[in-house]
This record gives sequence, structure tokens and C-alpha cells, in this order.
Amino acid sequence: MFSLSEENYLKSIYHLEAVHGKGISTNSIAKKLDTKASSVTDMIKKLAQKEMLVYKRYQGVSLTKLGRKEATNIVRKHRLWEVFLVDKLNFSWDEVHDVAEQLEHIKSPKLIDELDAFLDFPKMDPHGDPIPDKEGNFQKIEKKLLSTLEEGKIGICVGVDDSSSDFLKYLDKNNISLGQKVKVVSKESFDGSLTILINAKEITISKKISNNIYIQS
Repeated sequence: MFSLSEENYLKSIYHLEAVHGKGISTNSIAKKLDTKASSVTDMIKKLAQKEMLVYKRYQGVSLTKLGRKEATNIVRKHRLWEVFLVDKLNFSWDEVHDVAEQLEHIKSPKLIDELDAFLDFPKMDPHGDPIPDKEGNFQKIEKKLLSTLEEGKIGICVGVDDSSSDFLKYLDKNNISLGQKVKVVSKESFDGSLTILINAKEITISKKISNNIYIQS
């Protein structure tokens, strides 16, 4: 059994590895969790004793096979609860993250398996992220950032990198959602902003926005 804090560390390292690969620095973990580097060092020692991760000086932290399995299970629970909240309780996609953060720490494997079956074994959460099955396997999708799409090209929105409430509300305000076609009309060389065509309407978005939207082209 793991404490809430230990689970949060495992999940955070899992997400960092997904972006940067193995060998995560303590400073990166501290920034991700908004905590002190000294606190990270103490937790790394605890999780290493439980064989959840390994730490090598100058090489950083990497999850072990056991650590990755536990982290994947937490991610699975989080994303299943997000689907449940949106599909069954009519939450909007910008409301579910904080609630799912609380629900992901429920320990009952039977409850999560039944939830998965009740939802008909969904493959993606409301933000376009893949949901691992009980064995830790998940469907990988080819995707790239909207900012990399060339002028005149069309892509389909399939996910977001930033799932914060503020960002998702911004997308809702501009009627940008998963499954929609988006065409890059023009790209500003000065600041990387894009003029895009979506829902038969042209809008201009910043590079920060286009760097947080995933598309398939």
C-alpha cells in the first residue's frame, strides 16, 4: 500500500518519463509537484526502498518495472474517473481533473474494474489521453502539436497537453474541441502565432496555445 503522497510522486515521474524519457532530475520532480528539492530527495529514498524507482547520481530517477506498473494503475484510475464524470455526471472537461485527482487514490481494484466495464472499456479520456487497461497496456496514437502544422494543411484535434481549467475554458470559449478539423491559414514568423480556420471561422491563436493542442494530420 502506498500513501497519497507516494502515489502522486509515482504518477508525476511517470508523466515526466513520458515526455523526457528515463533519468528525471530531482529539480524537475520538485517543479512538477511544486515542492522543495529536499522533500523530493526524502521521497526518492522511500520509494527506492520499496523498489519503485532507482536513483543514480548525475543520471536522475527512473521508475522500475514495479514502479511503472503502480504509476500506470493510478493513471488508469484517474482517466476512468474523468470519463465517468463527463459521460455519466455531465461534468465539463475543464471540471474533472481536480475531482479525479481525489478519486484516483481509491484502493479497490474491483471497483475500478467494474467502473471500466460500466463505461464499456473506454480507450481515451475526455482530454484525448489514452487509458491503460488493467495490465497497463494502452493504445498509442500518432499525434503532433498544432504549432508544427504547415500553412494550408489540415489536422484533427485529438488531445491537449495542458489540461488546466483555464486552458480548457479558453478552448471552449473559442469552440475548439476534440474531433474537430482545423486548417492553418497562416503562420506569423515573428511570434509563431497562427491564424486557423475552425468551425467555418478564422481565429488567431498564440504559439503557447498551438503548443498545447495535439492534432493528427
